[in-house]
Amino acid sequence: MTKIKNKNVQTFIYGPVPSRRLGHSLGIDILPYKTCSLDCVYCQLGPTTKKTVERKKCFSVKDILSCIKQAVETGQLIDYITFSGSGEPTLNKIIGELINKIKELTDIPIAVLTNSTLLFQEDVRKEIQTADLVIPSLDAASQEIFLRVNRPHPSLNFSEILSGLIEFRKQFKGKIWLEILFVKDINDSQTHLMELKKAIEKIRPDKIHLNTVVRPPADVTAQPISQSRLEEIQKFLGDKAVVVADFRGGDQIPYQKNINKRILDMVKRRPVTLDDISSSLGTHRNAILKELNSLLKENKIKPVMHKNKRYYEPI
Repeated sequence: MTKIKNKNVQTFIYGPVPSRRLGHSLGIDILPYKTCSLDCVYCQLGPTTKKTVERKKCFSVKDILSCIKQAVETGQLIDYITFSGSGEPTLNKIIGELINKIKELTDIPIAVLTNSTLLFQEDVRKEIQTADLVIPSLDAASQEIFLRVNRPHPSLNFSEILSGLIEFRKQFKGKIWLEILFVKDINDSQTHLMELKKAIEKIRPDKIHLNTVVRPPADVTAQPISQSRLEEIQKFLGDKAVVVADFRGGDQIPYQKNINKRILDMVKRRPVTLDDISSSLGTHRNAILKELNSLLKENKIKPVMHKNKRYYEPI
């Protein structure tokens, strides 16, 4: 994370982090921690602490732009500036203004990761129109499965969300990569896949990204499906479907300032491995291990084992 001169200003960015889809992605987090319209069983950030569909203006456009400007000026590789982070970014009413202001600042393409729940609202669709790429989620094709896998705010219903995605596709001129995350024995049955395929045909995305539980989930019972099952689903859904692969971006330009703080900023947004951090900072694993040991001794982070991998989370 880039250094913020005013210590009272929240750090709104993290990375650039190595993204399996977006290369070196500079994350923008524009919401109070874990503010979301869903409480997905697989969420890598744990349970939602504020489940809401009420849109508000959060934080200062000026402060967020200052963070982005400083990050861009470091000269590190940034393939996308990505609205993601610890909640649903369209809940912040300033997202449209931010996208337009960022485009005045840099020509780095802008991506919006959204859970799709607010796209039925015309103002939300309009505000993210000028993004270059939108990656909406659709893990369910029925209200029943939607409730089980996404545990939504009680006001939300699947048919309304599907209608919003269909309408957004009609209006949006950029790329849409639809993401589906599969949880074993919840949304991976062949019957449900047939319904998902029908929904996808109505949305008409440019790509379909298939994913499963990789990092430690909010609900420990949420289990991944196998690689072979992902590949079967890929074939069933057709040529647009791809299984999300491991990060294959180029080496990051080393950035040595505030490594300790940058690691903490990353860990706050998602569980990360030693390799994740090393790739993000362009820094040798041994140097990262030294910083991790320091943070562990200070009780600022903790190690968590998941599927034979060691992740680091905040305490």
